Amino acid sequence: MSWRTVVISSRCKLDFKMGFMVVRGESTQRVFLDEISVLLIENPAVSFTGCLLQALVAKKIKVIFCDNKHLPMAELVPYYNSYDCSKKVKSQIAWSAETKGDVWTEIVKEKIKKQAGFLLDLGKTTERDMLLSYISQIGFNDSTNREGHAAKVYFNALFGMDFSRNDCNTTNAALNYGYSIILSVFSREIVASGYLTQLGIFHDNIFNPFNLACDLMEPFRILVDRKIKSLTLNIFESEQKRDIADLLNDSVIINYTRQTVLNAIKIYCHSVFDALECGNPAVISHYELSNFEK
Repeated sequence: MSWRTVVISSRCKLDFKMGFMVVRGESTQRVFLDEISVLLIENPAVSFTGCLLQALVAKKIKVIFCDNKHLPMAELVPYYNSYDCSKKVKSQIAWSAETKGDVWTEIVKEKIKKQAGFLLDLGKTTERDMLLSYISQIGFNDSTNREGHAAKVYFNALFGMDFSRNDCNTTNAALNYGYSIILSVFSREIVASGYLTQLGIFHDNIFNPFNLACDLMEPFRILVDRKIKSLTLNIFESEQKRDIADLLNDSVIINYTRQTVLNAIKIYCHSVFDALECGNPAVISHYELSNFEK
């Protein structure tokens, strides 16, 4: 099972040889391809061979490309990643509005629950209680927009009353970076399972090719928030970005077993697809943090 997140931050050439990715820079290093789950290319001066690109696609390795500011800007997405993708796409198109609404309602409840748990860990009991009250007020398909109300209370409690997600600062840059990493991993799992990232269950932006990934990732955003809150962000450069990307290797509990965040995303995605196929959101597997991570 792949588990390694590899970050390439220096100018080099990447090649493929006998099952290894060969990194030719100031020195030559090799990484066994079967160990790589995510390959993050931070430097635009990195070059690839066609053989390596083909091998990365065949191994279903998520490849994320950054711009000259080291921010994620694109990813490598195979056309076909599941033997029965035609069947899955037909099924996805046929998901009923009622089923999608039920699943989205469950996702929103879990997201707010995770936000409330983080606020409790920070000693923000008043704000935590507000978020818990919102959960009981959530209507079908979050028709009451409790998610939006919870987000305002949550981010103000985390970063201050003057904080806005629209501000241009290091905190928002770090949050956006982390969310982009998580979004890319969810996109990979969706494609690998044979579904289309464009067709969401709630998000429906015609200009967003990752609507379904945006839906499914919501409860996992809090892992990024926790990481950002734990860092000193006077600056936001390569070291901080590596710390954020490494959260994919953190441990969580899901289905009563300890898993990396990468594996938890896979398990969670499959359970959401099961819920959408059978019409029962109760089968969704949610992760929990161990006492160590809290």
